[in-house]
Amino acid sequence: MNASPRFYSALILLATAVCPVRADDWPQFRGFNGSGVATGTEPLPTEFSFENKVLWKAKLGDGIGSSVIVAGRVFNTALTSDSTFTVYCHEAATGKELWKREIPVSNLPRITPPNSHASSTATADAERVYVYISTIGLVALDSGNGTEIWRHPLPKPAYLMDWGTGASPVLIGDRLVFAQDDDLNSFVICLDAKTGTENWRTARPEMLAGYALPVVCEVKGRKDLVIAGSGKLKGYDLDTGKEIWNCNSLLRTIMTSPVVRDDLIYIAVQSYGDSTRTLKYALLEWLDTNQDGKLARDEMPKEFLERFDASDKNHDKLIDETEIDTAFQHPDNQAAGGNTIQAVRGGGEGDVTKTNVVWNIDNKSPSNLTSPLVFNNRLHVVKSGGIASCFDATDGSTVWDRTRIKNFGDYYASPIAADGKIFLAGRNGFVVVLADGPELKILAKNDLGEEIFATPSVADGRLFIRTRESVFCISNEAK
Repeated sequence: MNASPRFYSALILLATAVCPVRADDWPQFRGFNGSGVATGTEPLPTEFSFENKVLWKAKLGDGIGSSVIVAGRVFNTALTSDSTFTVYCHEAATGKELWKREIPVSNLPRITPPNSHASSTATADAERVYVYISTIGLVALDSGNGTEIWRHPLPKPAYLMDWGTGASPVLIGDRLVFAQDDDLNSFVICLDAKTGTENWRTARPEMLAGYALPVVCEVKGRKDLVIAGSGKLKGYDLDTGKEIWNCNSLLRTIMTSPVVRDDLIYIAVQSYGDSTRTLKYALLEWLDTNQDGKLARDEMPKEFLERFDASDKNHDKLIDETEIDTAFQHPDNQAAGGNTIQAVRGGGEGDVTKTNVVWNIDNKSPSNLTSPLVFNNRLHVVKSGGIASCFDATDGSTVWDRTRIKNFGDYYASPIAADGKIFLAGRNGFVVVLADGPELKILAKNDLGEEIFATPSVADGRLFIRTRESVFCISNEAK
């Protein structure tokens, strides 16, 4: 890899500070600090398939959360029946099932396909694995045998458009952090990882449903917890949860996560809707069942009736043109739709919108589902249709723009970098491998034969790809 030594030194330092894991591990969604960059140097196969370079494969059950790998163990989750959420632990080198823990679940909420009730990616250290279950909350299991250590109940999230859950917890030192942005009661919570005791909880009332991963940005010795949300990128004090700064430069719906390199925070967002209107048209399209241009009380999900009644100023049991724009979106945060890719400098205080946005690109059509990758001073994005773009991470200038990678289809998995290559996994089961460089060069197009929604993971020279029903371990070790 040719990225700056400072960048990778910082990644490894963060790795050892965050939890007792090895630098080659992949302990959460997109690896250390959600970067999507593997820190190991062992070579990975460029060409592989469902029958080539497969070291092992395990059947799991329905799920779209990514694999996490710590201390030679691979952890995955799945919904294995309508009433069972299962956590699996396999030996990374052989695929041997070391244990599985079946957790009973009930009253699962409405969900919009292709989402899954096992959509959250776990996080782990050498002692425990932590999972999120929408109807339970956060659960810690012994990573060695799967015994439940603690569980911390959380309110069941509510989504106006039934998207369902997708947020993932992260470990930061001895803290477990989880951001639950929904359409009713958004918050970020910090627990003691060992005991599950709540350290702090901070409300995020301006936020609509979102799935951004919390990341850490360190500037001049201060480590800020950074979370993207509706219209705003915010920095919080890790010890207290107090908001330190906010940047009002984002769009309405945030399904992607930021990535950090040195003191810069990068994010790519596509939010449906135009730049002048707020949530109105999406709500009418989704909830206005009789298509009369108004939202009636009996058209609302029951968990939103209290919010509906508060917004129905004239008490006619309808939300009309004069009421809809602020009915479910915070009146002080009327963020709209559009497209943006931007770099924001961390470490500020107060409103940094005018001072800390380093560069911003509009109308370059990033994905609303896949997060960006910053690798070797280049920022990569991929979107549905198999279209990739690349930008200079320093100034945002175009390296290549909206170029097809010869794999048409939907993309839910975010790009990752490992062994000097870029891996792009499509829903159709094909994984395209790009050379790392200033020009788009396709090295391989590999067929795994199963749908892929989860972002791939890398540890110890092995590529772990969680498909809809299984997990593949791809390695040069395979005969």
